[in-house]
Amino acid sequence: MKVEPEQLKAFILDSGLVKPRDLETAEAEAKRKKVSLEKVLVEKGLVSKEDLTRLEAYILGIPYVNLEKEKVPPEVLKIIPEPIARANNIVAFRKEGRNLEVAMLDPTDLRAIDFIRKTANLRILPRLTDEKSIKSVLKQYQESLGAEFKELIKKEGEKIKITQPVGREIKKAKEKEKLQKAAKELPIIRIVDILLKHAILQRASDIHIEPQEKEVIVRYRIDGVLRDAMILPKEVEDGIVARIKVLANLKLDEHRLPQDGRFKVETGDYKYSVRVSILPVFDGEKVVMRLLSENNEGYTLEALGLWGDALEWVYENIKRPVGLILITGPTGSGKTTTLYTILEILNTPEVNISTIEDPIEYRMPRINQTQVNPKIGLTFANGLRALVRQDPDIIMVGEIRDNETASLAVNAALTGHLVLSTLHTNSAAGAIPRLIDMKVEPFLLSSTLNLIIAQRLVRRLCEEKIPYKLNTVQIKNLGKYCNLNNLMKIFREEKIIKEGQGLEDVTFYKPKIEEECPEGYRGRIGIFEVLRVSETIKKMITQNATSDEIQKQAQKEGMRTMVEDGLVKAARGITTIEEVLRVITE
Repeated sequence: MKVEPEQLKAFILDSGLVKPRDLETAEAEAKRKKVSLEKVLVEKGLVSKEDLTRLEAYILGIPYVNLEKEKVPPEVLKIIPEPIARANNIVAFRKEGRNLEVAMLDPTDLRAIDFIRKTANLRILPRLTDEKSIKSVLKQYQESLGAEFKELIKKEGEKIKITQPVGREIKKAKEKEKLQKAAKELPIIRIVDILLKHAILQRASDIHIEPQEKEVIVRYRIDGVLRDAMILPKEVEDGIVARIKVLANLKLDEHRLPQDGRFKVETGDYKYSVRVSILPVFDGEKVVMRLLSENNEGYTLEALGLWGDALEWVYENIKRPVGLILITGPTGSGKTTTLYTILEILNTPEVNISTIEDPIEYRMPRINQTQVNPKIGLTFANGLRALVRQDPDIIMVGEIRDNETASLAVNAALTGHLVLSTLHTNSAAGAIPRLIDMKVEPFLLSSTLNLIIAQRLVRRLCEEKIPYKLNTVQIKNLGKYCNLNNLMKIFREEKIIKEGQGLEDVTFYKPKIEEECPEGYRGRIGIFEVLRVSETIKKMITQNATSDEIQKQAQKEGMRTMVEDGLVKAARGITTIEEVLRVITE
């Protein structure tokens, strides 16, 4: 049974929550926008979400519970596995005898109730709650996992004694045997498993395991920022490193040289490819694990943060059969994700796509991906030479690192292929002199180069944020990073401000620190500048124009800089000015 709109409307009027005239206006707006009456009432501030939920609970005859400050015992919480709780917005919060009270957003979801009744073999008592309560309890799963981890370390850490002081000479065979034994010990296996699971639940992209003199520090990179996660006793260090080496199929007894490998973590709830890098440091071996989700169905260019003219230019150029498209930016700016997104769009049965990468970050069906291996002479240049003989329509070169690869990429674009690649430069215009420095002839570059995309990643604001407006000093400071007249013109085009208004009228936002969003940010989005290589810019390339001159011409032709793109996103409440300035000044 669900609450019918007319039924809800009658109860709202009877309860006096909303005045009749306001309710009529909200109802008309809901019909016009084709959304629910509840959504309009909450958005207009006529009634709180909690009051509406309480009213629905009263109509349905189901008790309402607020769990925002409720601490659920771990043994009760775990009755419903976390993936099921998240997928169905249902959490267990109280158990008395054979009765289990569960809080739900939709207490009429009989399928979920029946599933839990069968798996838990308990009598289920459904209760209605709100989204904040569900989020609060879901967060306790992570806290429970963290507590479990600490308990495991406390309980098992002292038992593990696999000390291997730096500089001590021991026989290789004996050392390997010790490490193999350590890697197979149940406490070590559990520690590494929980470490990976905890990082995945925290949405980490990287795990850093850093040995110190007396302890091991574990840090997670979340939304591009490194944060301390936990401190482990020194005793577990060798066992953890050995376990990770076994998983990644690396040499257990090699401690002097860097090693790279990969393995997969797979459960019914998630599937991750883990890229492992091990580097000898003074106090042992530092491990960095990059977590790459394989559950993603892929991004779209719009979801990455491209929009407006820039998006149109990208679509227009990736559909061209020949030419060179470059994506630029520093390490960790999302270049590879943008490349893979474009490849996903181009990946149709009519074309042959081949790549040469270092490393292969994501496996893509129907795309022929080759891993660079300099040890056996398979470099980007040699791999690219071989790819051209494989009758490709589209070639993706992971990165242009040297003169030879640059020259081959340009020649491949010249001989009837669409070539996609990345380059380390700070701006889109900066890619052109960089390629000329790599001994690419300007006339060849002007004939092949179609498009350059420069990008950075900024953190996204959570739903709850603090609005504010800039004062005179802040506006003046903003002028150091962009042309304020251009910015106001863009804001008018985007209908952020009206004619006659200025930057002091634009609402920007600051992060709001909340329990479910402790940083005020969650997730990331790209800021971009997209440079089309027009006929004018082609001529400028052949005349050896500077990057500043090319940038000015591109802006005349409609290119928006990364700062301008970022500030539009800040004015729309997607990110903050501080985030935009942080990534462009790093």
